[in-house]
Amino acid sequence: MFRLLKYTLYTLLAAIGLICLFFGHTDKSLAELTPAYAPAPSAFVEINGMQVHYRDEGDPADTLPIVLIHGTGASLHTFEAWATALKQKKRVVRMDLPAFGLTGPFPNRDYSMDHYVEFVERFLNARGIRRCILGGNSLGGQIAWEFTHKKPDMVDKLILIDAAGYALKSTSVPIGFRIARTPYLSTIMTFITPRFMVTSSVENVYAEKSKVSEELVDRYFNLTLRAGNRQALVDRMNTVYDTTRVQRVKNIQQPTLVLWGGQDQLIPLRSAYRFHDDLPNDTLVILNYAGHVPMEEHPNESLNAVLYFLKW
Repeated sequence: MFRLLKYTLYTLLAAIGLICLFFGHTDKSLAELTPAYAPAPSAFVEINGMQVHYRDEGDPADTLPIVLIHGTGASLHTFEAWATALKQKKRVVRMDLPAFGLTGPFPNRDYSMDHYVEFVERFLNARGIRRCILGGNSLGGQIAWEFTHKKPDMVDKLILIDAAGYALKSTSVPIGFRIARTPYLSTIMTFITPRFMVTSSVENVYAEKSKVSEELVDRYFNLTLRAGNRQALVDRMNTVYDTTRVQRVKNIQQPTLVLWGGQDQLIPLRSAYRFHDDLPNDTLVILNYAGHVPMEEHPNESLNAVLYFLKW
């Protein structure tokens, strides 16, 4: 019996060693990632003890810039195609939210919605933005409407792209999100993060899997490995959210575009219709062929909806 237990233990340790060897990845430093993911016009600004990665492009004299906020696990790069087109005539501002991209984690590990809203206010103040057109995808969409509710004088129009807020009725959830919410496995994920898990997670939010390129996965994977981001994702995914807060949507008076991917499995169309019903002044556009990140998967079609809404 003792020999059997000893053999089993050695086998288990060997298996763990192989897993760590093939799938264990050390954190990547900001200095290591900056050349690839923060070339000009990227810059950094200090907010709450963090060096926040952002891009501020286009007409610097524009007094009503468009500010874009990405979702969970993403970065400012997810709006790259939109920014490239919009900056020809408008000022376009993006940032990496704390916990994601190059910005890294909140020092106090507080990923509550109130803390994110406070962060956005501090960021806008740091960039001298008094009023803007505010857009956000997924988590970024929720931050956008929560910010609009709290600081209505700072938002002229609102763009919600597959936005979070209502109780989730997901039909499919990225494996990375599921593991981040699972006790013990979430701890392992902070140092063992297989690239195929990131690939699967990105494919999960795309309707057309063929659009998930190696370059795209590399970006998501490398920024996931940014020092502190894996633990921050676990912290964020385990933050308790009060779903009654979504009642605030009914008080938002700003003209709002509700833009949704018809094939979104993470936040399905049910939420789009609820925003449409609850917002007093909105326009609903559904891209039937898109998934959860239409601005990245179908940039031209999704941007056309934005330009039509803004009458540009």
